[in-house]
Amino acid sequence: MDATLSVETDARLTTVDVTDRIAAAVPDDVSSGTCTVFVEHTTAGLVVQENEPRLREDLESFFADLVPDDGHSHDQLDGNADSHLRATVFGPSVTVPIRDGDLGLGTWQSILLVECDGPRTRTVSVTTVGNRLESASGR
Repeated sequence: MDATLSVETDARLTTVDVTDRIAAAVPDDVSSGTCTVFVEHTTAGLVVQENEPRLREDLESFFADLVPDDGHSHDQLDGNADSHLRATVFGPSVTVPIRDGDLGLGTWQSILLVECDGPRTRTVSVTTVGNRLESASGR
C-alpha cells in the first residue's frame, strides 16, 4: 500500500511538519503494522521530533552550525555540498508503528521533513505494511 506526496518548502534550510499528510496516506483498513516514510532526495531528510516552533528554529540553527555553508570539495560541482552533508545527519527515512489504525507516535512526536537545499518541491513515498481490519462479512 503505497502513496506519494509532494511537499513544498519555502527556504534553503527549513523543517516542514508532514505528520498529518502521512497519517492521511495510511489506508483506513490497516489496524496494525508499520509505515515507512522515504524522501526521494539527497539534500533533504526526515526526522521524528517535537513540532515546536522554537525547537524547529533550534534544529535549523544546529544544522547550519554543524556544517558550514562553503569550503567543501563538492561545491566545485554545484555549490550545495553543505546540503548533502546536513542531510546525512538524519537520513532519508523513518519507520513508525501503526497501532489501532493510527500512527504510533508519542505525545510530542511529529514527522518533520528537513529541507537542506530549498526552496523546492520534494517527493515523499509512504509505504504501509500491516494487518487489515476484518470486514463486517468476516472476510
